Amino acid sequence: MLEIIVASIIIAPVLWLVGRAVVGKGKASLGHAIWIVVLGVVINAILHSFVHGLLGFLVTLVVWVALIKHFFQTGWGRAIIVGIVAIIVLVIIVIVLAALGLAAFAGMAGLGSLGI
Repeated sequence: MLEIIVASIIIAPVLWLVGRAVVGKGKASLGHAIWIVVLGVVINAILHSFVHGLLGFLVTLVVWVALIKHFFQTGWGRAIIVGIVAIIVLVIIVIVLAALGLAAFAGMAGLGSLGI
């Protein structure tokens, strides 16, 4: 539960801002970004119970992109772009948090929530 809250605080605004830039203000709302994060974290946890390794990673990426596609009402191409840019921004945020001595917070809210 804590992972969902922390991930929502960090990942949802990133997805929202990147989504607004890529698919437009009318399609990418903060509420949708929060749903993407909550469902993504929950589905990721369930998937990792059944699928591990590279296959698990790939399935998780497809799920996240599908959630972005669905909630931001866009095509696969733009959903992939949103996902890639969001991951790049998250990597930067995690590095900054870790550099500030917030490594545990950075690890919980960072790429681990995305299955990476």
